[in-house]
Amino acid sequence: MISDPITRRNRTLAALHVARRLLFSSLPSLSPRLLDRYGFVPPPSLRPHNRNPSSGHQAEADTDNKKMHKKKKTKVPYRPPSSLDRADQEPFHSDLPFDFRFSYTESSPNVKPIGLREPKYSPFGPGRLDRIWTGFSAPAVDPTVRSVDGDGPETVDLKKAKEMRMKILGKPLSPAERAFLVEKCQKNRTKRQVNLGRDGLTHNMLNDIHNNWKNAEAVRIKCLGVPTVDMENVCTQLEEKTGGLIIHRHGGQILLYRGRHYNTKKRPQIPLMLWKPHEPIYPRLIKTVIEVLTIEETKEMRKRGLAVPALTKLAKNGYYASLVPMVRDAFLTDELVRIDCKGLEISDYKKIGVKLRDLVPCILVTFEKEQIVVWRGKNYNRSTHPSSEERSFSHVTESSICAENCSVDSCSSSVDQKNL
Repeated sequence: MISDPITRRNRTLAALHVARRLLFSSLPSLSPRLLDRYGFVPPPSLRPHNRNPSSGHQAEADTDNKKMHKKKKTKVPYRPPSSLDRADQEPFHSDLPFDFRFSYTESSPNVKPIGLREPKYSPFGPGRLDRIWTGFSAPAVDPTVRSVDGDGPETVDLKKAKEMRMKILGKPLSPAERAFLVEKCQKNRTKRQVNLGRDGLTHNMLNDIHNNWKNAEAVRIKCLGVPTVDMENVCTQLEEKTGGLIIHRHGGQILLYRGRHYNTKKRPQIPLMLWKPHEPIYPRLIKTVIEVLTIEETKEMRKRGLAVPALTKLAKNGYYASLVPMVRDAFLTDELVRIDCKGLEISDYKKIGVKLRDLVPCILVTFEKEQIVVWRGKNYNRSTHPSSEERSFSHVTESSICAENCSVDSCSSSVDQKNL
């Protein structure tokens, strides 16, 4: 009997269908619909070995259990950073013979605050330093202990510190040596530079300068912003606090020399401030009524001061070394001077006003509308003002170094605190 070709074809397709079902019955991950319609055959890498549907369900259960165990892992207890973890460690000690402050050019130890904005805490970290933080400085001596004889362990030998500085500096540089260092520190020769900004010479900058001195005899310091109003104070504080010597200055660019006998292994120990301390509260800069005037005269002066033409407009983070001579010269013809400070931070132009008050000197009238208005006073005498000539660093002799060291204590740092 001869069978119909169509019937034989149907029987063959049915047999193939059954074979496929038997072949892929052990693949639980594949849908029967996919096998029936497309006959998909997975590559060998996806074929499970020695598995059945029951074992597949068991594997999924094991995977779920592992995930649950991973989620239930106990959290590692918190440990403070190594800089704050002082367990079984003695407080840090430094022999530097000066009080530690956040900024050495933008604050003065002669002006005491009337309060603190926040509770007192040490910016060096709890228990990291053996000096007491008073809220605005860490004195070199314990402020709670005073020696009657003056020779106790809390006294600071400034004379010894000056002698050590002279010993490290050694013989003065010759003109050829100075010219070589100046050329070596130019921008086209090296990118090594320390930036001095609105906060002035900060405590942590001392460590940056000594780190640069490891690989170079001199370091370039770029000064911009508020501290440049009084560059003489910046230069004095740099030499006094670092122990180096300024060998060149061009505008706001200073080259600080480390000395002939500087030893990187014997560099001073400088504890770092971990965060910026809170700003203390100082007396108001501008009073309601100027001392020598009445209330009506004060109001009229402030109104006229805001109406006079601006002497100059200060750029943000600019170089302001010529500001004091400009104000002094303007007072020869005008009693009121206005300085446009639009774009500057409030704290910046208030600090500039305080520097003008001390360096010109003058009387602050108002800070309204981002302006600095100053009054020369009734008894103004240009000849009684100190000279505005800049100190020359091109020819430094041994006698000038000694004179500078002797005059460090007599130089008063500028005061610029925030208004309430």
